[in-house]
Amino acid sequence: MSKDTDELFSELNKAKSENEVKAFYDRNAENLDYPDAAEYLEKLFTEHNLKKADVIRATGLERTFAYHLLAGRKKFSRDKLLIFATAAKLSVEETQTLLKYAGEAKLYPRDARDGAIIYALNQKLSIDDTNEFLHGLSLPELVKQI
Repeated sequence: MSKDTDELFSELNKAKSENEVKAFYDRNAENLDYPDAAEYLEKLFTEHNLKKADVIRATGLERTFAYHLLAGRKKFSRDKLLIFATAAKLSVEETQTLLKYAGEAKLYPRDARDGAIIYALNQKLSIDDTNEFLHGLSLPELVKQI
């Protein structure tokens, strides 16, 4: 059975000794292991019935490079993650989780560029439309180059 973060937090807060913390990790191993960014993207592609080739085409990234990112042979930058999220039409929540799994900063609404990207994700804008929107606001565009 899967536990949400609040349940795990509550359970961990009740631990009174190192042995209880160890028991917590032993008891909840399946709830604590989360995928890396590439694995999470693959999961989302399946859930949304998306073909990898279609998403890669929508990213505008060089095809081989994009496949290397998804295979874990290249490391995602934050912008590349945002490009994949935009191309796959992910929700803001899915994008935040993707960024977390990659160890990147989540989108922060107080940051003008991040706020514009949140808007673009909510509106399901394409990469080109997102970049046009960012450019119109004099904000850095999502970088597609390798």
